[in-house]
Amino acid sequence: MMHSFIPPTRFFPYLSWKDIQAMPDKPNVVLILPVGAIEQHGPHLPLIVDAAIGEGVLGKALSKLETDIPAYALPSLYYGKSNEHWHFPGTITLSAQTLLSTITEIAESLYRAGFRKLVLMNSHGGQPQVMEIAARDLRVKYEDLMVFPLFTWRVPHITKELLTPKESQLGIHAGDAETSLMLSILPDQVKMDAAVAEYPDLPKDNLLTMEGRLQFGWVTRDLSQSGVVGDATVATKEKGDRILESLSDSWVQMIKDVYAFPQPGL
Repeated sequence: MMHSFIPPTRFFPYLSWKDIQAMPDKPNVVLILPVGAIEQHGPHLPLIVDAAIGEGVLGKALSKLETDIPAYALPSLYYGKSNEHWHFPGTITLSAQTLLSTITEIAESLYRAGFRKLVLMNSHGGQPQVMEIAARDLRVKYEDLMVFPLFTWRVPHITKELLTPKESQLGIHAGDAETSLMLSILPDQVKMDAAVAEYPDLPKDNLLTMEGRLQFGWVTRDLSQSGVVGDATVATKEKGDRILESLSDSWVQMIKDVYAFPQPGL
């Protein structure tokens, strides 16, 4: 199954060039590029977590989306900028420039085919800035191209309601949320007997954070010996199912919003 979690009728590569040539209202068709990573996620999760979450959430959303909304998933870009994890074996990383060039050339190919709305659905926390640079530079180069640099986890969702306050604040990698979601999406690839809890030792009452508005530069080895930043031991499939439903519901709305979104200035 080349389409993985994506409904086959929504999988862009299953179309022929004749299908694409004849597609009506092509400038408003929503194309979604899931961007993930192949990187360590502790001793209990596979390297493919970010890509799997992106495809799992998008597939669920596209299965719920009304059939009259034209939206298609592109094949996932599995490799990302993951050099913060490269001290852990198995992590594969692209440079920021390589990732930026790859996204740019994919977007330009779609532009030549007549498409004008591209969503970058990024699921890896180490590269939102690359998505944002790509979107801005493509907008400057092509005045009628709209690129939406979106993060899978930034749509409204219920995850924080299911986590402890400590996990909500510090559980940024391979902890409760990601492990629970993987138990829903790819349960056979999760080794709960190897799950650990590990939090970074950061200064208290300090405005600087690992992620957020006031960040400091870090690599994972600074924060964790296991590769986990959070508590994976409390993850459950039930939480994962609820997170998947919540995320996918919001992504249905996001796709509809992109479809209806007008080109500013035109």
